[in-house]
Amino acid sequence: MFTFSCPVSFSITCSSSNGNIQNHGDYRVNINVNGSSCTRRPIKHHTLLNEVDVKEGSTSLSAIQFLENGHISEEKIRQRIPRQKQLVDPYRQGLITERGVGYKQTVVVRSYEVGPDKTATLESLLNLFQETALNHVWMSGLLSNGFGATHGMMRNNLIWVVSRMHVQIDHYPIWGEVIEIDTWVGASGKNGMRRDWVIRSQASGSTYARATSTWVMMNEQTRRLSKMPDEVRDEISPWFIQKQAINEAVPDKIVKLDDKAKHVNSDLKPKRSDLDMNQHVNNVKYVRWMLETIPDKFLERHQLSSIILEYRRECGSSEVVQSLCQPDEDESFANGVQQNLLTNKVLVGGNGRLGSPDINVLTYGYTHLLQTQNEEIVRGRTRWNRKICTGL
Repeated sequence: MFTFSCPVSFSITCSSSNGNIQNHGDYRVNINVNGSSCTRRPIKHHTLLNEVDVKEGSTSLSAIQFLENGHISEEKIRQRIPRQKQLVDPYRQGLITERGVGYKQTVVVRSYEVGPDKTATLESLLNLFQETALNHVWMSGLLSNGFGATHGMMRNNLIWVVSRMHVQIDHYPIWGEVIEIDTWVGASGKNGMRRDWVIRSQASGSTYARATSTWVMMNEQTRRLSKMPDEVRDEISPWFIQKQAINEAVPDKIVKLDDKAKHVNSDLKPKRSDLDMNQHVNNVKYVRWMLETIPDKFLERHQLSSIILEYRRECGSSEVVQSLCQPDEDESFANGVQQNLLTNKVLVGGNGRLGSPDINVLTYGYTHLLQTQNEEIVRGRTRWNRKICTGL
């Protein structure tokens, strides 16, 4: 009979039928998955690795979910969430930077992250922002059993929610390209946190994209915004850096659209796959709903250069969403700056690069709104550059 061993580390808490804790400790466990035996014996408290022997008849560790009156957290065994600060993560190609408080991750653009022109989609970049942010918290040793929540946040039933996000894209990475993503955090008022990102080409060092975001805390049970507890501030403030990927001295305000918007897409319903671990619609899904309201002919000829999102409330799985979109048709000026048509460099379709320096084109803008029947979910503002077909 074939046998294999898998080293794991865990603690077991045993409870009686009335729910009272009886005892706990570390154990060396031997389990016959065919069901003939299940034994345990205590080991020394300072032992770092316990041994689980799983005999033939099981396809994964999912069989190891409980032991007599206690239970083993399979999730903790599989995730290996560090409890202390890590400097290097070989599995994710990540490392701590910025004198011990920033994070850098090397990523290869995969085939499912690109569109028809072989360049990374906006959704893929937003997913990479989210993933590197979570990995940063992972490496810090502060991550608890939540979606980026620290130990102090979990004790206070708090979760992170994004309130604003601004992304600027100069170049789109292409399929198979190796890119480096830097991310760091900073203070945002008394009760918020700012997180920034920069994407660079590993080959040339050129900056491809920048992003900045503002995050606040929400009570997971009441779904209401919360002040930042002192214990949480003490956890995260040592990681703050006073620098910004995008300098926003006075952030632009996004006007609210009404029912007279030129493009409307109604009856949008979230799917189960649209929900994240906090049980609300992931913010990347909002962007998809916004962009799908723009006419296809425009999307075929233009490439997004920037997007600003102002989140008003979360969206649940049972809500019906309406997406409104209004192009900038009238030339209007505010503070001497033209709002709807800006001179910019042209983006080249097919390889994600900017066009030649002597080519200038008009950048077009759209205003967006996602709402339910009674409330706003998110306002948005997008800028677009005209593509040039290169034949790639």
